[in-house]
Amino acid sequence: MLSRLLHSLHWLEEAILRLLLVAITLLVFTETVLRFGFDTGLLWAQEATLYMAAWFVLFGASWGIRSGAHIGVDAFVKLLPDFPRRIAGIIAVLMGLVYSGLFVYGGWIYVSKIKMIGIEMEDLPFPKWIALSILVIGFSLLAVRLLVLLKQLITGEADGFNHADEAKESMKLADEINEEIGMNNGGAR
Repeated sequence: MLSRLLHSLHWLEEAILRLLLVAITLLVFTETVLRFGFDTGLLWAQEATLYMAAWFVLFGASWGIRSGAHIGVDAFVKLLPDFPRRIAGIIAVLMGLVYSGLFVYGGWIYVSKIKMIGIEMEDLPFPKWIALSILVIGFSLLAVRLLVLLKQLITGEADGFNHADEAKESMKLADEINEEIGMNNGGAR
């Protein structure tokens, strides 16, 4: 049941990210063509792009934890043996959960007040609380991802955050380029 729910969450999260990326790209392209090609524009494009980008960033933060796309400063942690590395990961996840919890709580209060007051967006005919609800949604998703990682750390399925390793990726790319150059030069270097 829980794995099916998480699978649905993965699918929904990625679908929303794709939709937002396409929408932002098309909107900015259209606005650029209208502004520089026809000396006109869409009055609401900047505000829409701003809020869509905020949604993209906060959905992307959650997706980044799941896929290991975040960059981490973990040179020291990598030197630790397995168990202390897991403990360091658990501490980091707990700190992330506190951070997410504070944002969910503060975001809930803020969005509730905006809704109660009835503030509308400046250029779009929508209540502002809808656009700002990403604070609660995004950090709740982040907390879910951190809880999944916490379970994996406790059960030993993971030994820490699955960070993107830029140094390793750069060295792999350099090796691939060197191999390609070597093949193109008939093996001579």
